[in-house]
Amino acid sequence: MKAILITIGDEILIGQVLDTNAHYISGKLTKAGFEVIRKYTIGDEATEIVKTVDESMQAADLVIVTGGLGPTRDDLTKNVLAEYFGKPLKMNEEALEWIKELLANRGVPMNEKNVDQALMPEGVKILRNFKGTAAGMWFEKDGKSLISLPGVPFEMEHLMETYVLPSLKELYPDIQIDYKTVKVYDIPESELAIRIEEWEKTLPEGVGLAYLPAPGWVRLRLTAKGKMLIKLDDFYSELKVALQGLYFTEGEDSNIENDFGKVLKSKQFTVATAESCTGGYIAHLITSVSGSSDYFKGSVVSYANEVKHEVLKVSNDDLREYGAVSEQVVRQMAEGVRALMKTDCAIATSGVAGPNGGTPEKPVGTVWIAVATPVKTVARKFAFSFTRERNIAKASTKAMEILIEEISVPH
Repeated sequence: MKAILITIGDEILIGQVLDTNAHYISGKLTKAGFEVIRKYTIGDEATEIVKTVDESMQAADLVIVTGGLGPTRDDLTKNVLAEYFGKPLKMNEEALEWIKELLANRGVPMNEKNVDQALMPEGVKILRNFKGTAAGMWFEKDGKSLISLPGVPFEMEHLMETYVLPSLKELYPDIQIDYKTVKVYDIPESELAIRIEEWEKTLPEGVGLAYLPAPGWVRLRLTAKGKMLIKLDDFYSELKVALQGLYFTEGEDSNIENDFGKVLKSKQFTVATAESCTGGYIAHLITSVSGSSDYFKGSVVSYANEVKHEVLKVSNDDLREYGAVSEQVVRQMAEGVRALMKTDCAIATSGVAGPNGGTPEKPVGTVWIAVATPVKTVARKFAFSFTRERNIAKASTKAMEILIEEISVPH
């Protein structure tokens, strides 16, 4: 089943607001078995809305429109869709009561603009919005559906979860698609493709592999359709065998920071970080996991050499002789923050994130990472990329990966 998404709003078209709605909806529809073939972003202009809707209704089985349902003059979607589908607007008393109840609960007086929002196209399915005053609308034509949802993200998500996705499941029970995902860390997309190329060539029709790269990792999505669904687990097992020797996490929402926390909790270890080139990004990743206070004590962002010396007790002689980006210094940083925070383990990073600051001996992308455990301290040197954001992301995930390796190996 083919689907098209239309986002309406001048603020999105000109880049003032990021279109997170299309990202969210396309992900949900893909998981539900729909094939999202196009995404449109258009302004608040009636003729453009009609043109885009008409093209979309001809090309897809399902069209989802977000935006343009508010109470202001530039919110044209409802009127335009009502005219397009030949459904005159009429006061919907039930919708009016919904709006009155919502505003009363918020202590907001009702005004004429709010009343106008209860004008609904006759003969269409109205989706009650418990989060706002703009109801959703479900139009049908020639066996196809167009669903109009408010543009406010949390309102749209509420209607998708409450009405749209359950109804689509009932309407299209025969859609058969499923997928499994892994995140593979610390390997470029091209090298990963070569690594699993021979296995990928064995995939039959109805099974596909998608590469979704990001700084520091590549997500692989293995998808099966129709009769191949029953073999998805087998192909997934084969993929994991092909990835042996690489660090990866499993699941749609998997990430290294979750694995990091699980390993530390299983060992009953605590950790602290001393960060120079990563600027606190490792601490950010660790604390993005609920419950990380069980194992994370804190961080020292030791950007300046005086902080390395005065707080982490790094030798001034070593700083002068070897420089901040060195094995000698990063080892002392890890051991210093471990002693300072009184933790079982510690991570330290020091490097040249870029785009400036590189030298022939230490070019941009040079990063030293050290981890200290109850058993020993290890340090490793890496040469990442020329892009600051990528260097920070790669160094951060690699640092967590090294600590996982060190405390997972029996000593």
